[in-house]
Amino acid sequence: MVNRERLAETFKFLVEIDSVSREEGAMAGEIRKTLDLMGAETFVDSAGDKTGGDTGNLIARLPGNVQAPTLLLNAHMDTVEPGRGITAILENGTFTSDGTTILGADDKSAIAILLETLTILKENALPFGPIELVLTVCEEIGLLGAKHLDLKLITAEYGYALDATDTEGIVTRAPSANRLEFEIHGKDAHAGAAPEKGINAILLASKAIAELELGRIDHETTCNIGIIEGGIAINIVPNLVRVKGEVRSHDEEKLHKITDQIASVFQRVVENYKSNAAGDDLPRLEINIEKDFSRTYIQDDHPVVKLASKAAENLGRKMVTKTTGGGADANIFFEKGILTGVLGTGMRDMQTVRESVNLDDMVRTTELLLEIIRLHAIGKGPLGT
Repeated sequence: MVNRERLAETFKFLVEIDSVSREEGAMAGEIRKTLDLMGAETFVDSAGDKTGGDTGNLIARLPGNVQAPTLLLNAHMDTVEPGRGITAILENGTFTSDGTTILGADDKSAIAILLETLTILKENALPFGPIELVLTVCEEIGLLGAKHLDLKLITAEYGYALDATDTEGIVTRAPSANRLEFEIHGKDAHAGAAPEKGINAILLASKAIAELELGRIDHETTCNIGIIEGGIAINIVPNLVRVKGEVRSHDEEKLHKITDQIASVFQRVVENYKSNAAGDDLPRLEINIEKDFSRTYIQDDHPVVKLASKAAENLGRKMVTKTTGGGADANIFFEKGILTGVLGTGMRDMQTVRESVNLDDMVRTTELLLEIIRLHAIGKGPLGT
């Protein structure tokens, strides 16, 4: 039933439209044309105004042809850099880029699958309940589209996001995350003529970072310092440095504990220097800690999981619940009361120039999604299980 050639052509068409974060407008416009031709009711919300992008989230409603609870289906339209001028190459059943850019399978393999699924439903007059398709912007830079999604446009209470690798897995557990930013104000001076008159902000930041335990803290918790910005020239003692990082954990108590520990280290390093200085209000530390997203935790026996598992079983496949260390739009939906499991499309080595996706995997996910929708429509969905 899945048209492999059409699916491949759709994917190639999508990935060759530039849509790096905040520049998804052209992509949204092309997808909207396709959805309008299907008879969907489409909207673009105001998320673009809040993210500084050229479009908001694209929402489409398909009323279905049977009575059933509304099902949410989600993917994101944006990609990371280098994501301009992508050339998609299909060889031996696998898509890659030409090696100079990412491929964009994250998450355009999902969008191609969703469009193929909806096309099959319509052209074969298959039974399906109401569907709300939510294609977000700025997922790659902090799930911003989902965070600013206009919930007044959404009626679904559960559904599926397509934003993972494993085609026989459903992500049911994802961590909470805090974003951390530390700004250390030192004092500038000529690095050759009078370095003793300066306070090296980069040095203080380095001392603090050297005391941190980074990487995998335990099986539930990770920590990373990812950005250091500071300095003007090599002959000037730097008077300002910004350090940005994150903490993630499946345990809220651990998340807060590690976050507080990191902040305490920066505070102590700065205070220790200040206590040895003579009457100067420098160095000074500014701390900004923000909740990035909340964890997702779906019980293994929840109907959304059982529906995906039953669909896989009907296709002679398995479906296992999975835990991830990454965040997705599903985290934000979960926080807003829309319970969302994450399914895989087969994409691999995402966000690198080695990114790839196998066409067979995309077909498999399309088949799985069709079976999920069929079961949901005939009363085997979460409210009828």
